[in-house]
Amino acid sequence: MPKIKTHSGAKKRFSLTKSGKVKRARAYKNHILNHKTTKRKRNLRKGAYADVTNEAAIKQMIPYK
Repeated sequence: MPKIKTHSGAKKRFSLTKSGKVKRARAYKNHILNHKTTKRKRNLRKGAYADVTNEAAIKQMIPYK
């Protein structure tokens, strides 16, 4: 059986935890930061988990992670 290619964008954005959950970063932290409050930007630093409905698709994109 041939190897599966890893999705280049997905490997940069997602990682797996020991329990098998998909870890991700939060969006809206790239530009136009001067009108966002400090509290909002600080909370965007924290990581999050991908939704259960998307987990299977993401794991398929990063098979060897």
